[in-house]
Amino acid sequence: MRQARTLMVQGTTSDAGKSTLVAGLARLLWRRGVRVVPFKPQNMALNSAVTVDGGEIGRAQALQAVAAGLAPHTDMNPVLLKPSTDIGAQVIIHGQAVANLSARDYHDYKPRAMAAVLESYGRLADAYEAVLVEGAGSPAEINLRDRDIANMGFAEAVDCPVILVADIDRGGVFAHLVGTLELLSPTEQARVKGFVINRFRGDISLLQSGLDWLEARTGRPVLGVLPYLHGLFLDAEDALADARAEKGEARLRVVAPVYPRISNHTDLDALRLHPQVDFSWVGPGQAIPPADLIVLPGSKAVQADLAWLRAQGWDETLRRHLRYGGKVVAICGGYQMLGRALHDPLGLEGPPASVPGLGLLDLESVLEAEKQLVNACGTLNLPGRPSVKGYEIHMGVTRGPALERPSMRFADGRSDGALSEDGQILGSYLHGIFDHPDALTALLAWAGMDDAERVDLDARREADLNRLADSLAQHMSLPRLAACFGPGPARDALLASSGPGLA
Repeated sequence: MRQARTLMVQGTTSDAGKSTLVAGLARLLWRRGVRVVPFKPQNMALNSAVTVDGGEIGRAQALQAVAAGLAPHTDMNPVLLKPSTDIGAQVIIHGQAVANLSARDYHDYKPRAMAAVLESYGRLADAYEAVLVEGAGSPAEINLRDRDIANMGFAEAVDCPVILVADIDRGGVFAHLVGTLELLSPTEQARVKGFVINRFRGDISLLQSGLDWLEARTGRPVLGVLPYLHGLFLDAEDALADARAEKGEARLRVVAPVYPRISNHTDLDALRLHPQVDFSWVGPGQAIPPADLIVLPGSKAVQADLAWLRAQGWDETLRRHLRYGGKVVAICGGYQMLGRALHDPLGLEGPPASVPGLGLLDLESVLEAEKQLVNACGTLNLPGRPSVKGYEIHMGVTRGPALERPSMRFADGRSDGALSEDGQILGSYLHGIFDHPDALTALLAWAGMDDAERVDLDARREADLNRLADSLAQHMSLPRLAACFGPGPARDALLASSGPGLA
């Protein structure tokens, strides 16, 4: 088969825009008829997705797959690290959890991880016309250079070109780009074919002298200056998005705690983006505001995050909230916290232990070695039986009388979760519970907002991917970008219609 042309996007910092740029380029190329696939050798994130082949990858790569018109597959992110402590993480290879390792032990494990990376890359390169690779963090992190599989270590192994993206919104963009380049080895520097400046606001003519200096100083072109796209919705790789958008007619107040090991917080994106919902994340030390609905999201370290929840006063807040008729939705780890007890006999998320839960649902949860990874759809046990869809990622098995009133039933005949007898608490293992517009509307009505506007998260995502691709076509020099790919369908597609961009 024909070997794909590969281009790697690396960043000068975390959150420079690597994920966004790869998603935008994937959509741009896909719209021009190129069979393109995203790839991230190693990802560290607590937001993940279940793939078509029954594995687990980073949420950002699932989004990039959608941008490329593909179903997410484990080869798109062969190594996923899910931090459980400040110095340790669960290691997921080809979609399956294989070990819990400290940072030092993972360093020794990296050669095996690299073998998995190259295996996945080889399959994708043989099956597609272009591979868009996303780096991790920055290639200039000197302490991580040894045995690197995420940035230049991978680029050197497969001999691919690299473009560097930097975020001008945080300041110091020229120092970021030049400094990163200077800290690379000569062979790595030679791989860098150009720069992209991200999140620019203002008059670009005032930036031109800096662009000219950068090109003269480094001998490399600026491929594009991308504007700050206000209100762009793309699934976050890990960082929490700003929730305090201005909303004219917010009618329902929703709050959620940001515990230290919060996972899959993208579950709450539909609430955060809903024009009639006043949504707030509540972090450590912050006052917990009054709310109509409290949502307990997922957690990668449930017992530790439950202890944090109690220390922050959420246990008393939840009881007071329920006494006054408020509603609670709890997802995955948050659902486990609501039971009588949490058991971790194998020490999967910390030292082996059993701890009391919040006691708001009559159930108990036990962490077991085998992780459940399932895409699911069905109906909520709410008026009208609205459709719901999502995915399960959990190591807990939950049992107890509360399950006799499940919160939903799936198309395969299974039931899930629990709905309290008084109808105030809804718990479930299903991530994405708010994503289907029917489920979102029904849950908002259950929480107290009748006649909510219908919000379709999938449609919003598609619209914003196209908006992003349109922005790249307008603000990047497509001929310069095409030259980074070399001969092949990607270069031909980019040259077919160049747009204004830079000269």
